[in-house]
Amino acid sequence: MQGVGGEHAASEQRPTESGVEPRPADPWELISSDDEIDYSIKPEFYDPLLDEKDEQWMNKQRKGRISDAVLSCPACFTTLCFDCQRHEKYVTQYRAMFVVNCSVRTDQILREPSKRKRKSKKLIDSGKSQQDLDNDVIFRPVCCSVCSTEVGVFDKDEVYHFFNVIPSNS
Repeated sequence: MQGVGGEHAASEQRPTESGVEPRPADPWELISSDDEIDYSIKPEFYDPLLDEKDEQWMNKQRKGRISDAVLSCPACFTTLCFDCQRHEKYVTQYRAMFVVNCSVRTDQILREPSKRKRKSKKLIDSGKSQQDLDNDVIFRPVCCSVCSTEVGVFDKDEVYHFFNVIPSNS
């Protein structure tokens, strides 16, 4: 088969500048990056006092208060709260007043119906009255400000209630 100008379409081997073809690399001859590291020298980023510095920073954030857990977002592991209390009955739920990396969705309202004695069927069929709506507990969703995962709710008393979080020892 001939190409333009009478050249052969078959691939021609061209010699390199030195006249020798490069040979494929032998995997047994490759040097690992671990072999190049000198472990006798301490790395510059190593700080033997880092744990103590972190503990001092955390104590400063808590202002001497003792917390039941440090709460993190379940999706991106961003820290959401340093100082919280665990719910007595529901052990996977926490409440807090001071949070970080959280945003309250003010465009959405969640209602928990108020607990009342049983009503007659006639009153239930008529729908909720305005008084019943006023007695409902109102919450607003709380999301992680980094990834927007819903992690809890915010109540009218300005208390955060977390239920979708990862707790860690404080």
